[in-house]
Amino acid sequence: MKKLYSIEGNSQKLDGGAMFGNVPKALWKKWVEVDELNRISLSCRSLLIKEENRNVLLELGVGAFFEPDMRQRFGIGESHHVLLDSLAEQGLSHEDIDVIVLSHLHFDHVGGLLAAWEQDKNETLLFPNAQILVSKTAWERAFKPHARDRASFIPPLMTLLKARPNVHLVEQDSHTILGEGYRFHFSHGHTPGMMLTEIDMPSGPVVFCADLIPGEAWVHLPVTMGYDRFAELVIDEKKDLLNELLARKGRLFFTHDCETSLGRIAKNEKGKFCLNNSQSRLISMEE
Repeated sequence: MKKLYSIEGNSQKLDGGAMFGNVPKALWKKWVEVDELNRISLSCRSLLIKEENRNVLLELGVGAFFEPDMRQRFGIGESHHVLLDSLAEQGLSHEDIDVIVLSHLHFDHVGGLLAAWEQDKNETLLFPNAQILVSKTAWERAFKPHARDRASFIPPLMTLLKARPNVHLVEQDSHTILGEGYRFHFSHGHTPGMMLTEIDMPSGPVVFCADLIPGEAWVHLPVTMGYDRFAELVIDEKKDLLNELLARKGRLFFTHDCETSLGRIAKNEKGKFCLNNSQSRLISMEE
């Protein structure tokens, strides 16, 4: 039996135009609040899966590794490591996590692996007992980034991860460390080798959709991000995933949506994808 919980990490603010790509501001400002710097608020939410004998964590959020100037530049809301506080609310420390699955290696998804920034101290990895799964393609991209996305990676973190023996590179749609009840969907439109984890649940699958669908507004097929490497491919990948989940009564778990963490895929009266039975916070899903 699995119990699922949404785990909040450090919050972030990014430019709304970048987050909504070619959608005009006149439209997207109706969906989200925007500040005086044209930024929108974003969550960096993880999904905790408690099993009988282990704890699995999907993603780690942006964390608190940035020094103050960089924290301000990227709109990080808190200086302390919020993810660790959220785990403590579930009676866990970072040492209690047995498996971590990373969709990709952009800093707002893996920064939580690092301890909070301290003056004159080197970066330190947390979660010492966790087996870490990441796709081979995403791993290779992090070490050989394109000029367009080089700033999305954390070189000191990658150096530390490379030296860590319990990092496993995934090339298939399953892995023995996770075992039965999990599968991976691979996506390349946002970044090469992004890995979306599907959790098998009796009432229908739950997919951690990472940056393929950052939040509820991006369920609408034409909506993509300026950060996506290939917007048309993102749309095609979204369409395939959403059609599959619609047929299987599946749900999406969002990492960046401040208002919605989980929702079941449906279609509205116009035949467009939407959410039903959405939840702002997944306090516990037990099936």
